[in-house]
Amino acid sequence: MNLDSDNEGRQKFSLKTSSPFTEDDLGATPRRIPIPPRPSVPISSAKSKEMPARKVPEQRTVLPQQVTLPPTKQGISTTVVPPLSSTRVSHPQHRRLAWPMAAVLMLLAILTALAAFFESNLWEQSPTQVATTPLIHHGPFVQLSLNATQLNELRHLSGYMKYKQLAAMYVARMPLDVELGQLIMVEYDTETYSSDLDMMVNQLHAGGVIMYEFQMKTFQQTKNDIAQMQSRATFPLIISADEEGGIVHRLSNIYGPRMSATDIANTGDVNVAIQQGHKVAHDLLALGINENLAPDVDVNLINGYDMIDRTFGNNPSDVVKFAGPYMQAMQSDGVIACIKHYPGLGDALTDAHTGLPIVQQSRQQIYDIDLAPFKTFIQTQNKLQNPGMIMPTNVLMPAIDPNYPAELSHIFMTDILRKEFGYDGVVLTDALYMQGIAQKWSMPEAAVLALNAGNDMLLGPTGAAQMIDMLNGLKAALQNGTLSKARIDEAATRIMALKMAYHLMPALPPQG
Repeated sequence: MNLDSDNEGRQKFSLKTSSPFTEDDLGATPRRIPIPPRPSVPISSAKSKEMPARKVPEQRTVLPQQVTLPPTKQGISTTVVPPLSSTRVSHPQHRRLAWPMAAVLMLLAILTALAAFFESNLWEQSPTQVATTPLIHHGPFVQLSLNATQLNELRHLSGYMKYKQLAAMYVARMPLDVELGQLIMVEYDTETYSSDLDMMVNQLHAGGVIMYEFQMKTFQQTKNDIAQMQSRATFPLIISADEEGGIVHRLSNIYGPRMSATDIANTGDVNVAIQQGHKVAHDLLALGINENLAPDVDVNLINGYDMIDRTFGNNPSDVVKFAGPYMQAMQSDGVIACIKHYPGLGDALTDAHTGLPIVQQSRQQIYDIDLAPFKTFIQTQNKLQNPGMIMPTNVLMPAIDPNYPAELSHIFMTDILRKEFGYDGVVLTDALYMQGIAQKWSMPEAAVLALNAGNDMLLGPTGAAQMIDMLNGLKAALQNGTLSKARIDEAATRIMALKMAYHLMPALPPQG
């Protein structure tokens, strides 16, 4: 537990939410016009006048008992100029200046009074404006339409901190075992909920679970299994599935076949993409699945093994045209979208599950074609088309990084995705047991490389034994210095912030 960073964060938060003055205001040079000092006011009482706040436990917001604030705008006196001394006016040498001086001072007093009046009126209106103006949050995480209760919560304590700030408070309090567990999305090989799965979500603190077709046989069985996972989890789980439609389907036992990405694009109608996005979101949420590992935004160039009917088009503009509305519909309904396979498998011949695909495109071609949809969705001003998550994959593109597959490449994952494109959301690896990775690195080794490259969440461990191996590998890397605690904190914070943004957990400061 990092108490120092926690207390520092709380103190900054108390200044931000308890006073209408910025830090610059608090340190500004006093006015030249003498103003009678105002009595010290506790921050808590000043805050209560401006916006009623829901009561929170004292340990969640440690506020100073007494803080002397500078005079408020309401406190500016209209009689700030001292009266003229009668003895001074009576001297003959000053008599000629007395009336002009009195007139100037009288004018100054009137102007000061008028200024105070208008400022006071404006200041009095500000709480009303705060209460009626829709809250718009700027950041990398998609914001959903909120109900009245959620809007009310955001207007109080929790609403004045960004999701990542709140998430950082949780991370600062997490034991290392819990924090490392949150970085892992686990798989399980049983058809229903098992003791092994229970150990991963309850004792090893997994942050997410991926489900496959053989584990989702009926509606009620699937819904019950997911509910049991969530009831046993340390923090709410991200439950994911690859429900693309076409050849990649996971819910066919329950809902039957679904249009593929290519089927959607072949209609030429973006309204079909919107309709299918809403439909898949409805179907997933009814079961308790909150993330779809879709849409696939690869640009199909050679119709290789990983493409077939999974892509929306043969050029970036078509992919964006249909994948965007599909993703927007899905995310507007509350399902996290995960676009894949960064930086692109559209020109890959080798099956990424059985080997390492090598794409011999030039750097410019990779940017103009493969990376174009990812950059577009990351940088669009339409927040519902900003992907909640991105999945990279094991593809080698020597023109950019001749040494590492993309998902283990610092150049691809940090230099380009984070720094150049500006993505600050969660990156979930492709399965680290895929042969393009496993032929060279063990899963624990790949996990360390993935985190150092810039990924946040690790997909791959199947069962508690493999998860324990990965956790031990991460701990060993922390001890020998090949992995930093700061990188772990950054990844965990993004994951927790995503869970808050999609209301998987409340956006409130942690208890205790």
